[in-house]
Amino acid sequence: MKAIVLMLGVILAAGMTVSGYGQAMAAEASVKAVNVGNKTCPVSGREIGPDSGMAPATYTYKGKVYNLCCGGCISLFKADPEKYSQIADQAVAQSKEAMKDMPMGR
Repeated sequence: MKAIVLMLGVILAAGMTVSGYGQAMAAEASVKAVNVGNKTCPVSGREIGPDSGMAPATYTYKGKVYNLCCGGCISLFKADPEKYSQIADQAVAQSKEAMKDMPMGR
């Protein structure tokens, strides 16, 4: 009898854990991803935009949307998302820092 009660307790505990995990995943999925705003592809280093001659693409990673120069860069970004997300994040931070130093025109 003790074994059955213990087993039932383990099953219930596991169910609660899985349920809690599912709720956390659903909450994360409901948060809207934010575009990082990178203007240079973190994979190829190419400029992103209509003058590039390529069809831009995006990839969402950890709640952030990263801009890529083309669909071909998606698989490379997926292969090492930490590396490429850091490259994009650093480029955006450097761009923002450079903008702070620019004089404002009147």
